[in-house]
Amino acid sequence: MSDYTRIEKAMTYMSEHVSSQPTLEDVAAHVHLSPFHFHRVFCKWAGTTPKRFLQALTLERSKRMLQDEGSIMDVSFSMGLSGGSRLYDHFVKLEAVTPGEYRSGGQGVTIQYGVNETPFGKIFVAITPRGVCRIEFLGSRAVDEILTDLCKDWPKAALVSNENATNYVANVLFSRLRDGQSNPLSLHVMGTNFQVAVWRALLRIPPGKLASYSQIANVLDCPGASRAVGNAVGANPVAMLIPCHRVIQKSGALGGYRWGSAKKEMLQAWELLCEKPIEV
Repeated sequence: MSDYTRIEKAMTYMSEHVSSQPTLEDVAAHVHLSPFHFHRVFCKWAGTTPKRFLQALTLERSKRMLQDEGSIMDVSFSMGLSGGSRLYDHFVKLEAVTPGEYRSGGQGVTIQYGVNETPFGKIFVAITPRGVCRIEFLGSRAVDEILTDLCKDWPKAALVSNENATNYVANVLFSRLRDGQSNPLSLHVMGTNFQVAVWRALLRIPPGKLASYSQIANVLDCPGASRAVGNAVGANPVAMLIPCHRVIQKSGALGGYRWGSAKKEMLQAWELLCEKPIEV
């Protein structure tokens, strides 16, 4: 079992058993390591301690983060770089597929793809020369199924397996979250005008913050379109880089996530730790 796999199992275990507050020994036993070795491995690959990660899971994040939500979306749309804060869309640049590119079906485009490990499990990554076009967590779907969908979106593109190329995306993403770096990544995505508008709005939600479907609808000047926003969020082709995990229900409930509610909660907790350390 790789260290990444152990970290994923440990985070999932803590998320699923947060109500019983598992001890370091409990979690270490679940991944078949001694408490000392597990603590060292977790800190190395997750960038935080098991105790602090459990604290983040335990917080009433949704209620606290939504209390100031009246300003989160508005401010993030209007502010530039200020002080130590960085807006997420300064890190990720999104380009939509043009109508001409859509009609050509990706003719003349080479898409490189691969499966890479992360602290949250294996991810499928696909990239065009202009940017990342697909990221999915594995588990709910096999690689062959994802490739089938990719071929439907880009029927005339040439698909080439190249994990070395796609591993760069995973490394940049997770080093940025862990160390606060801002190496830029570009996205090259295919969607309707409304979907792309929603995805751009998601990029405006800073790490460690959350927004509701209705708040995004209001920002897009489409009040009452919460369901349509939810559908666009669910159609997001690029996990994590387009942060659909930062969208929750107005009530504060997690809401759906195509890769599972436990994964969504884990991502929110980890980003909260990366952005604003929790006092031990």
